[in-house]
Amino acid sequence: MNTATQVGFGSDVVGNVGPGSMLALGVRGRLELGVSVRGGRSVASRQFHEGALRVLRPHYLDESGQVCYVMVNPGGAYLGADLFVVEVEVEAGADLLLTTQSATKVYRTPGSFAEQRMNVKLGEGARLELMPDQLIAYREASYRQNSHISLHPTSSLVMAEVVTPGWSPDGASFKYEEVRLRNEIWMESDSGANLLALDNLLIRPPVNDVTGMGFMEGFSHLGSLVVVDPRVDQGLADDLDRVAKNFDAYTGVSLTATLAGSTGLVLRSLSNSTEELNKLLGACTGVLRERWFGQAPLNLRKY
Repeated sequence: MNTATQVGFGSDVVGNVGPGSMLALGVRGRLELGVSVRGGRSVASRQFHEGALRVLRPHYLDESGQVCYVMVNPGGAYLGADLFVVEVEVEAGADLLLTTQSATKVYRTPGSFAEQRMNVKLGEGARLELMPDQLIAYREASYRQNSHISLHPTSSLVMAEVVTPGWSPDGASFKYEEVRLRNEIWMESDSGANLLALDNLLIRPPVNDVTGMGFMEGFSHLGSLVVVDPRVDQGLADDLDRVAKNFDAYTGVSLTATLAGSTGLVLRSLSNSTEELNKLLGACTGVLRERWFGQAPLNLRKY
C-alpha cells in the first residue's frame, strides 16, 4: 500500500518525547505561546520565539473574546533536517485561534526529512481552533508532523489540515517522497493521563506516478478535520457529512465515543483541488462555530 491511515481510540500508554530532549537535535525554530483570560477576553500570558518561527501581533475577529495569532516562518520553507518546535498552552476558559501567514512549503530534503513537533495543552473549558494554511510538499520532499495534545474533559479542540503536492518542473504530480502526520491526543483526569486518540496518516506516492485504487482513489489532495468536544454526537457527524456532499470531494466521517464524556470526530476528504478542500473544511468548521459559539464562519482576510 502506498498510503495508510490509522485512527485509534483507547487508554493504552505510548511513548512521548518531551521538549527537553529536543534541544540537542538542532532546532531551527521554536515558538512558545500561552493564552489566558483577562478582562473578559483571551490574551497572551507567555510568549517566546527563537530562530525561524514567530507570531504576529494578536487580533480579534469578532466580539467573542477569542484571540487570533498568526504563526510566521520568515525562512519561507522547510528543508532537509529542519526541526521546528511549537508549544501552546490554552489556560482554563481561554479561547485561541491559531493559523499561519501562508502555506507551509517543504522543498527537497536530501539526507533527512523536515519535521515539526507540536505540544499543546488545553485547560478546563479551554478552546483551540488550529487552522493552518495548506501543507505543500514539493519534489523529493519528506516531511513529518508530530503533535502531542493534552485535553481537559471540558475543553474543545478543532484541527484542520490540507496536504497538496507542489508544482514540479516537468508537470508531473506525486513527486514528493512522503508525508507523515501523527496526532496523539491525551485526556487528563484525577488519575492521570489516558490516551484518547492516536491518529496516524502516511502518504507515500508511488515512484511511477501510477494513481487509482490503492493510492488515494486517484485524487491528489487530502483534507483532514479532527474534533474533540463533549458536544460531538451522531447528529453532528451526519450534518457534516451532508455539508461535505456539496463539494467536489470524496469524504468520510468517523465518530468514536471517548473517555470522560468527550467524543471524537475525524473527517477525511480527497480531492484534486486545494481551494475545494479549503472551502469544505471552512464550511464544516463554520457549522461548529455557529452551533457551539454563535460565531460566523472564519474570514481570515489574509489575501
